[in-house]
Amino acid sequence: MFNHVMVGSNDIERSKRFYDAVLGVLGAGEPVRNQSATGHTRLFYRHEGSTFGVTEPINGEEATYANGGTLGFKCNSAEQVREFHDVAVAHGGTSIEGPPGLREGAMGALHLSYVRDPDGHKLCAIYRPK
Repeated sequence: MFNHVMVGSNDIERSKRFYDAVLGVLGAGEPVRNQSATGHTRLFYRHEGSTFGVTEPINGEEATYANGGTLGFKCNSAEQVREFHDVAVAHGGTSIEGPPGLREGAMGALHLSYVRDPDGHKLCAIYRPK
């Protein structure tokens, strides 16, 4: 359904350091650095057919995060959920909504962790046991 997801950043180099580390946990490599026709820098991380982008806002205004928005990243194990969280926090992210771990709910058993990136975007690492 999705081709890509993109978030804004007020400090593209800080975001690159953060996402290089965090998305590296999932196996994504170096991003493709692109300069838009308006001169704004964008980073495109490509992995397993998906693209995650980070951009300086093209309209020149400050980047903001979505109130109520969450970007979920699929993990391959409960350990990878924890590593995603720990690497995010070690690289300037903020742990939110409790520690990483197993949560039982209407959607069944899920291993989850939640962090905010340095610009405030809410990220979720999720693993669904079989």
